[in-house]
Amino acid sequence: MKYVLTALALLATALPAAAQNDDRPGRRGPDRRGGEPRFGRPVELAPDDVPARPAPPADIVAPRDDVPHGKLETIEYESKTVGTTRKMQVYTPPGYTPEKTYPVLYLLHGIGGDETEWTRFAQPNVMLDNLIADGKAVPMLVVMPNGRAQKNDRAEGDVFASAPAFAVFERDLLDDVIPAIESRYSVKTDRESRALAGLSMGGGQSLNFGLTHLDTFAWVGGFSSAPNTKAPAELVPNPAQTAEKLELLWLSCGAKDGLMRISRGMHQYLKEHDVPHVWHVDDHGHDAAHWRNTLYHFVQELFQPAKD
Repeated sequence: MKYVLTALALLATALPAAAQNDDRPGRRGPDRRGGEPRFGRPVELAPDDVPARPAPPADIVAPRDDVPHGKLETIEYESKTVGTTRKMQVYTPPGYTPEKTYPVLYLLHGIGGDETEWTRFAQPNVMLDNLIADGKAVPMLVVMPNGRAQKNDRAEGDVFASAPAFAVFERDLLDDVIPAIESRYSVKTDRESRALAGLSMGGGQSLNFGLTHLDTFAWVGGFSSAPNTKAPAELVPNPAQTAEKLELLWLSCGAKDGLMRISRGMHQYLKEHDVPHVWHVDDHGHDAAHWRNTLYHFVQELFQPAKD
């Protein structure tokens, strides 16, 4: 393993109060003891619950006229898994050309979002335009699919009722989304050129799918991963093999996130089993600022040459 970043994040504002979850392992629904959800309760920090990276500049998603711009588009694809036509957003970097091949980051949203969620608060297209122009990120595609694999994939009504569809998305991602991208765009198709990351529910998906499909993904990130995250021993039954195959594992959480224990549990397991990683805890909660800032650091680590 070249290097593995572990950043554990916190949960607070992205989901409605009715969708807030208990942070104890095995719990799946809201816990309203005393009439209040425990989602944003105070967090007791451990000595190593500290930032692994500095706070980014305030202008990381400010459009710049002095840099080339990539393209952000919404495309449709046929999903055999769901049995319908579905949508996803795709960012292609400045100067994209079929004469070259590019690595791909598959970026997943939370339980209350859809394929547009990341662009609404983090503007990955603007962020990457700036980072690529400054030589801080490798030109890459960013694919933002809808992780709710069901025919009505809109985030409406009781968003937790669609939780099972987030598990079904494993097959949609592997069997439909990735083949659609690789048939339409000039991308590299080896595992070292694919990354999978997400926020909250999408963070759990990324750990669940990425760590159990190391033949497909070599770069994995879970930002404020939600209670859908499987047990660490289930995801990493062979720590030595995981460490050997992964290029990057990033886990992040905000210090004010009531779901800290989920991400911290993964960190502690990796630490105990000598899986190299970086553990990143900033001063945010389960919120857009944490995810945007984490993405800023994460994309700069992706697809970079091995460190000696």
